[in-house]
Amino acid sequence: MPQAPGPAVHGSRTEKPFPGFTNQAEDSSMRLWLRGLVRPALTCARGLSRSPGQSPPLPVPQKMVATWEAICLGTRPVPEYFNFAQDVLDAWSQLEKAGHRPPNPAFWWVSGDGAEVKWSFEELGTLSRKAANVLVGACGLQPGDRMLLVLPRIPEWWLASVACMRAGVVMVPGTSQLMEKDLKYRLQESRAKSIITSGPLAPRVDAIRADCPSLQTKLLVSDSSRPGWMNFRELFREASAEHSCVRTKSRDPMSIFFTSGTTGTPKMVEHSHASHGLGLVACSRQFMALTESDIFWNATDTGWVKAAWTLFCAWHNGACVFVHELPQVEAKVILHTLSRFPITTYCSVPTIYRLLVQEDLTRYQFQSLKHCVTGGEALNPDVREKWKNQTGLEVHEGYGQSETILICANLKGTTIKPGSMGKACAPYDVQIVDDDGNILPPGEEGNVAIRIRPKRPFCFFSCYLDNPKKTAESERGDFYITGDRAHMDTDGYFWFLGRNDDVINSSSYRIGPFEVESALAEHPAVVESAVVGSPDPIRGEVVKAFIVLSPAYSSRDPEELTRELQEHVKRVTAPYKYPRKVAFVSELPKTVSGKIQRVQLRNQEWRDKRQPQKGPAGL
Repeated sequence: MPQAPGPAVHGSRTEKPFPGFTNQAEDSSMRLWLRGLVRPALTCARGLSRSPGQSPPLPVPQKMVATWEAICLGTRPVPEYFNFAQDVLDAWSQLEKAGHRPPNPAFWWVSGDGAEVKWSFEELGTLSRKAANVLVGACGLQPGDRMLLVLPRIPEWWLASVACMRAGVVMVPGTSQLMEKDLKYRLQESRAKSIITSGPLAPRVDAIRADCPSLQTKLLVSDSSRPGWMNFRELFREASAEHSCVRTKSRDPMSIFFTSGTTGTPKMVEHSHASHGLGLVACSRQFMALTESDIFWNATDTGWVKAAWTLFCAWHNGACVFVHELPQVEAKVILHTLSRFPITTYCSVPTIYRLLVQEDLTRYQFQSLKHCVTGGEALNPDVREKWKNQTGLEVHEGYGQSETILICANLKGTTIKPGSMGKACAPYDVQIVDDDGNILPPGEEGNVAIRIRPKRPFCFFSCYLDNPKKTAESERGDFYITGDRAHMDTDGYFWFLGRNDDVINSSSYRIGPFEVESALAEHPAVVESAVVGSPDPIRGEVVKAFIVLSPAYSSRDPEELTRELQEHVKRVTAPYKYPRKVAFVSELPKTVSGKIQRVQLRNQEWRDKRQPQKGPAGL
């Protein structure tokens, strides 16, 4: 079981308190707009500046978050300088110490065997400063350098994320299921100078290290050592807790996420410090409905953008980020966790909800749970109904992308139309447009699009890095085209109809067919292949491969060869991408120009309308 670093178990505090805001008048990096809000508000809240008979001010936390929300919604300007670690987390640390926050932890982690780690905002600040010193000192990273972050659900992922913000290092998250080929591609494309990962992935990194010239340092999160690697936990224990946060501009790059690779290899999506750091405030308030009293559990894998959403959404509002290690995703473990711990808000992909409703939910008492959300793919109406009938709780569905924040959703307190993705979410202007970017009337099918001209939303990806062609192709007229098709009804609700691309959404893992086809092509039995999504009652859809065999393998036992090809794909790419269904065919449908027509194969798989609908390209 991975041990969390530092003094953090069950809230023990052995580190020296850091200066915080009390001395910020001398800190030139402090944002004037935030200092002017927090310090006078704290003074007034203590009753030191209130005149007799004067009405009590708006509670400090609500006033602070309302300011951030106003920036998100466009009623206040985006500050020139912003850093989430300093301007949000350190502010909550001060409010916590001043008694303006309930005694919930800021971070609460539970291991697979039940061990717990809890951090307050003050401890999170101290520990993340130590981690930042490891990145700057031992790793020699400078502002703007990139670091690949490939860790499972362990506390160090959250520490490293905040440490990157403090040091101005651009974090590049990746799922811990990445194989050598995936790691090599991401390291080469991102030109990351450092990687932080856990023991099981270290051999994979070493296998491709010689092909990644930009990689200079390797950090291992483990209780054991490995040649050529620096041990993060050892360096962390010796690191100083004194660190001055880098003065980052709002538009400076903060993170890079890789897309799944629809028509080719995965693309790099860059977000600024303000894009997620301020852009998700409205989502956290209106969709997640979080406050400083909430404990928020999102069961998403750390390699996906939704994990980052959780970090920002919860900590914007002073809420607690709850994490279960979940070595294996099991329905009974999740339900037991929701019953045992005072979790108030729960988020998971529809696949997990499908697993949960197969259990007898009436055996569990969710005494604290009050709000449930989902995203990443379409939630089947019958699953929503079963969950509500047995728990009394509605599941609110949201839709967004790696490139965006929340695009549309069924917000808490609004009427839900079963099967709809809900209404457009501020600050986006979401429309249905034709292929030329012209707005279509209600009821007509078209492209889901976000207006980016004359003013591009700040809470939006900067570009597809090193790929101006892809960036240009994603824009039509005044709009960014999401790649999903839908129609909007007269009430403003969006109804998903289909996908423009061929991406496969299995258990909310977005899988590009090109990557699977490339893996299959490395096996001598495969002449060519086409990969599409095939309906599945639990996962929504699974990978299905149509394969043309070489003559030397045509007489092989089909079941034996299927297993061999499946194991081959697992070895050369991330295991979740392997084809769970395989069909051997004599030829593939193609256009006159020789391009494979996956759409024909996909339509063949989805012809039975009784199967669940394919979900939108989601988080």
